[in-house]
Amino acid sequence: MKVSKALEKLLNEQIRNEYESAYIYLGMSVYLMSTPYTGFAQWMHLQAKEEIEHGNKILSHLGERAATVKLLPIAAPKIDYSSPLEVFKAALEHEELVTKWICNIYKQAVKDEDYTSQCFLKWFIDEQVEEEEQTRYFVERLSLAGKDSATLLFLDKEAGKRSE
Repeated sequence: MKVSKALEKLLNEQIRNEYESAYIYLGMSVYLMSTPYTGFAQWMHLQAKEEIEHGNKILSHLGERAATVKLLPIAAPKIDYSSPLEVFKAALEHEELVTKWICNIYKQAVKDEDYTSQCFLKWFIDEQVEEEEQTRYFVERLSLAGKDSATLLFLDKEAGKRSE
């Protein structure tokens, strides 16, 4: 079964969204590298790498289905933030937006009765639950920490333990 033009368009847009997400997280990492919070910077850098992997997965899916791949332009990311809390709040808001995009693509796959794409997209839906949960974890803890430098450094160290 061939991927519908509507689904192909959405998946191509999502490739861009995933690569743009990587760029957004790199921008966050760049900001954090200019602070004492190197663990948070590393966390965001690894998040950027993960988003590239997501884009590559979708690109491969389109290729395997003999669909047309289009690489769309991405915007420059924001690199100025006021705090790690602002960074993680922005990251959570972005992940919630990505969840909406993925669900919209899934709706199209259901409409098209494209069961192959539905199975493929199920992984992304599950991944988004994890992405939001991990990001929310730091939003909640950074909110509680406020300006307590010892707690902020503890959370930074915890974030720095993230591995690929």
